[in-house]
Amino acid sequence: MKLRAASEADVPALAHVAERSYRSAFADILEEEVLTRRDAAFFAMRFAETWDRLVVAEDEGNPIGFLLVTDNHIDMLFVDPPAIGMGAGSRLLQFAEQNGARTLECFRHNHAARRFYERHGWRLDREYDRDFAGRSRSFVFYMKDDA
Repeated sequence: MKLRAASEADVPALAHVAERSYRSAFADILEEEVLTRRDAAFFAMRFAETWDRLVVAEDEGNPIGFLLVTDNHIDMLFVDPPAIGMGAGSRLLQFAEQNGARTLECFRHNHAARRFYERHGWRLDREYDRDFAGRSRSFVFYMKDDA
């Protein structure tokens, strides 16, 4: 497995990774209609403007995960469900940290992600509710102290 900068040509494959990851991670958190709207086309549109900030984890030339960071904040870190456990998430998170990422947000009830971040030394800063996809949702905000 290796990490590399994304290219514009990666957008379709990464959009599919995002769709599968989103559906898997948030199946018990978001309503089906929200999950349906967050399809590959939705993510492809988002990545059309941010592909130059994406980092790709690939295995044998196939994208299996990606990272998007803005202003030292992790916006997205997704791993394709069949690739979970291969180390892509940890490698992407380590890359983010080494390049200045110090904050992230996730759903309060995304227990797998929370365990992952806490296992990697991120600390819970606060819990709050905010609007997301037309409803008030519960979130947590994590911070990573400088080493």
